[in-house]
Amino acid sequence: MDMSVSLAGVELKNPVMTASGTFGSGEEFSEFVDLSELGAVVTKGVASVPWEGNKTPRVAEVYGGMLNAIGLQNPGVDVFVRRDIPFLRQYDTRIVVNVCGKGVSDYCETVERLSDQPVDLLEINISCPNVKEGGIAFGQNPKSVEEITREVKRHAAQPVIMKLSPNVTDIAEMAKAAEAGGADALSLINTLTGMKIDVNRRTFALANRTGGLSGPAVHPIAVRMVYQTAQAVKLPIIGMGGIMTAEDALEMMLAGATAVSVGTANFHNPRATLAILEGMRAYCREQGVTEIASLIGAVRDAG
Repeated sequence: MDMSVSLAGVELKNPVMTASGTFGSGEEFSEFVDLSELGAVVTKGVASVPWEGNKTPRVAEVYGGMLNAIGLQNPGVDVFVRRDIPFLRQYDTRIVVNVCGKGVSDYCETVERLSDQPVDLLEINISCPNVKEGGIAFGQNPKSVEEITREVKRHAAQPVIMKLSPNVTDIAEMAKAAEAGGADALSLINTLTGMKIDVNRRTFALANRTGGLSGPAVHPIAVRMVYQTAQAVKLPIIGMGGIMTAEDALEMMLAGATAVSVGTANFHNPRATLAILEGMRAYCREQGVTEIASLIGAVRDAG
């Protein structure tokens, strides 16, 4: 059985990846998961300089998932290059670096710093607030999406994945803008903006007031957006959003995703990625699927 998939010219041994921000840079999960079993490890967001992140509390449990407002806390690209890349290079897996920034120059500086590093793909988090546009995320304006994609591509040595925000009116419009800017692949969805209020204390559960909703509650929305995007562009897609089981992952592939990223499930079960991968293998055996890539976009109308 062939579990491999090709993502922007990079071959993954299987379609199961980690989702940025839920797996660190792999080290904290390595005692539970043999990273060499995964198609790719996607790192936590990396910026050109260290970011402190938001005030606490930053995480709140909600029905069907969780809210987080971590604020992309990270030690900066220099520490990442010195500490995290050498660790990940010990394993036979692809390395995808998630890049964040507060302005176009921030992104470009980081991807340039990574240009001579042994990493396979760059995932550009355009849900970051664009400080020059009053804090509106880059990913909420198609003109900004195209502009930042084009600029990052000019500075990047590795294939570029644009990570799209679901907090938009038309996800297909954003996908087309990224494609027009020269993106090599897309990942979606990032978290949905939500809020929780502690009724007993009559206060916001998160210091940031709002946070990103992830977990099973967002899964049907993510599947719909992956399908819509697959119909709108020719780029390969990494599907994510509430993937807890192999069935969830297979839904994403049938909707049009080439690979899948597992996020919130890692907090519930540190070995979730391996359980999902084994479930996908079992499905292929039972269904007589010899190449998992044949499932990409293979959904059919009912009846």
